[in-house]
Amino acid sequence: MGSLPLDDALFSLNPDTFAEESTAVVDFLARYYRDIERYPVMAPDAKPGSIRKVFPDAAPETGESMDRILDDVQRDVLPGLTHWQSPSFFAYFQANPSGAGFAGEMLSAGLNVVPFMWKASAVATELEQVVVDWMAGLLGLPELFCFAGGGGGVLHGSTCEAVTHATFQKGARIVGIPPANFRVLHIMAESGYGLSADTVRAAVEEDVARGLVPLYLCATVGTPGLGAIDPVRVGTTGLGAIDPVRELGQVARCYGMWLHIDAAYAGSAAICPEFRCHLDGAELADSVSMNPHKWFLTNMDCCCLWVADPTALTSALSTDPEYLKNVGSGGDVSTIDYKDWQIALSRRFRAIKLWVVLRRYGAAAMRNYIRRHVRMAEWNFSLVCFRLRQRLGIDDDAVDGLNRQLLAAVNASGREFMTHFVMDSKFVIRLAVGGAMTEMRHVRDVWELLKDKANELVGGS
Repeated sequence: MGSLPLDDALFSLNPDTFAEESTAVVDFLARYYRDIERYPVMAPDAKPGSIRKVFPDAAPETGESMDRILDDVQRDVLPGLTHWQSPSFFAYFQANPSGAGFAGEMLSAGLNVVPFMWKASAVATELEQVVVDWMAGLLGLPELFCFAGGGGGVLHGSTCEAVTHATFQKGARIVGIPPANFRVLHIMAESGYGLSADTVRAAVEEDVARGLVPLYLCATVGTPGLGAIDPVRVGTTGLGAIDPVRELGQVARCYGMWLHIDAAYAGSAAICPEFRCHLDGAELADSVSMNPHKWFLTNMDCCCLWVADPTALTSALSTDPEYLKNVGSGGDVSTIDYKDWQIALSRRFRAIKLWVVLRRYGAAAMRNYIRRHVRMAEWNFSLVCFRLRQRLGIDDDAVDGLNRQLLAAVNASGREFMTHFVMDSKFVIRLAVGGAMTEMRHVRDVWELLKDKANELVGGS
């Protein structure tokens, strides 16, 4: 077999071309971040299908220069982008980038190894063990979730691969649990919209009496999560509320349920000692997850999952065909094959990205970063939920309508972007502070805009 003739200038791994074009991309991104406040946070005039018309119907036959491609990104892509890294993006929990995160992502993509087992890339496997143990220590997790304590951790691409989140229902369906075995449990304002252990216990006892087997409970810590027991659905959805981990853990132990702690968003705050109280009772859990790509300056995608008993994963997910037999697989328990900790075979070298972030910034700087966001929000972590208050003579539906109009008016301005949530049948506006570039002046700006738009609405209502 021969090789295809390639123009050296287009050869994908020509070091000189690679260096030149990578520099052009980095320069483009640096300009983008310098100018990011000039863009509307969300494309105000975008309609479904309208942006697609900008692009050709067929792929090009011949290659084009990187300069031409970047020009088209500037002209055709940026105007239709929702700018997640805008300091005025307050809609969803952030996907925080950083210079170190970029560098780690470049190293991961550039080295491009596929560390599904130890033999496939030994340092990738062992560095992953190192960084998940580092993270467990920084968050104050019990020793049982570290490799030295008999547990261990793994890096996934998303929370749904780490046992919980809204896609848990889909995963449950895949393994044969019918939707009818999910029940919504009501959460109350009196408990801060955290899940009450008494509510769980009553629901479980009722289901046991019906012949059902309780199997899974998810405790959420400031996370828009979704858990299930029997599975019964629980969660703090859009409020960033905190479930009482210890109390739920005791219920789970009583009924033999797997307890998972979903700390995908707010788990990062546990790097600060003053927030570790929200993970009190973690020693009763079977697994814990948090997403460094949400609030820990680690570019997408990176999700930590810790388990107290790794054999719970490996006994269900292990595969051992001849071509995948590992050096040391014949009984050496210190050899980790991460293919057996996940559903897919292939995986990325995410560990080097998280390692670079931890090395570049250090724990002290990360604590200061988290605390700065909490100060800007002054509520649970960095999320504030609010609504226009009801006035005498205005019913709930009318108040909800005003809040919907308020959110729409703010987002239509292009200056800010927020989302909403419905709790107790009430429409609530969510403001999630967490952008890497967000400063107090941006929070003050969104507050002034909210007041202006609210006055316009109330004055005209």
